[in-house]
Amino acid sequence: MEHVIEVDRHAVTNSRISSYPHGELADGRVRFAVEQFALTSNNITYAVFGDGLRYWDFFPVPDTPDAWGRVPVWGFARAVESRHAEVPVGTQVYGYLPMSTTLVMTPGRVDETGFIDVAAHRQPMATAYNRYTNATNDSADVAALANHRMVLWPLFMTSFMIDDFVAAGSDDRPEFFGASVAVISSASSKTSIAAAHLMKRRPGIVVVGLTSASNRSFVESLGCYDTVVVYGDESSLPDGPAVYVDIAGNRAVNHAVHARYGDALTLSLVVGGTHWNTADAAASSALAGPKPEFFFAPAQIARRTKEWGKDGLEQRVDAAWRTFASWSDGWLTYDQTVGPEAVRALYDQMVTGTVDPRVGHICRVG
Repeated sequence: MEHVIEVDRHAVTNSRISSYPHGELADGRVRFAVEQFALTSNNITYAVFGDGLRYWDFFPVPDTPDAWGRVPVWGFARAVESRHAEVPVGTQVYGYLPMSTTLVMTPGRVDETGFIDVAAHRQPMATAYNRYTNATNDSADVAALANHRMVLWPLFMTSFMIDDFVAAGSDDRPEFFGASVAVISSASSKTSIAAAHLMKRRPGIVVVGLTSASNRSFVESLGCYDTVVVYGDESSLPDGPAVYVDIAGNRAVNHAVHARYGDALTLSLVVGGTHWNTADAAASSALAGPKPEFFFAPAQIARRTKEWGKDGLEQRVDAAWRTFASWSDGWLTYDQTVGPEAVRALYDQMVTGTVDPRVGHICRVG
């Protein structure tokens, strides 16, 4: 039997545990056991934006795909049954997974680095989410970063692309969009921390973290923010011009930041929704300053792959990643959650924002 955590697509605070019999494996397909995965606030963003960005479409629920969904997570899986000659039983991969005990995939062209799942329902989605990296023979130094890879890597890749997008500007806008201040909301989230860590390397940029009063001391202790401001005190943000990277998705906070800077806000970038459930409907009136732009990391990955080449992009990201992963050991610990009930309970905690930002959660349903 397959056991899986499923989420109400229209009320993401509702979750359930479902079980399904294993079907017969067709030619060219492989059944993987989901060995372990990370559960972070980034996965809650996948659920919140599940319809608009098609995150629900990766792992559709068989009987009720429009009512219930499977939130994608990042982790490791191992082939336990195979009808694909180039993916033998025992092959371990890293990539996009459901919170489940198993996943059936249809590998396309296979090489020593891995494969792309070419199942028909996944083809409209970004290649970055359909790619599975072969982890069977990882070197010792790579294997030692397995927890980092699950918890931090997907967030870091997004953060790297945020920093790259903002720093590069565009054809008609200058580097860092002409700003001297970078304001990042949800400053205790790992995506925000990684973005701040990268932006702090940029000369002439003051990196500001927006966070709750309860997380202020933690955020200040990180050292990757030049200044930390508590929600509700946005009027004290340093003078601009400024760029705003919105990880929280809280409309009241967005309204306050836009009001603080007005036309001195050169870019308002929407990335996530970690505070989706605290949005203030009263703050939904027109924002001062620029119209927020939605950031989609795979689009920036595709742009840089074209400009730098696949190897060029990987070299730049890998160098920054190893530095960040090593630095994270100074503040991040890892905790294990095993079993469907325990994983579901952790999801319920995560969706209400009641988890410790100092902990990375590694999970296994089975």
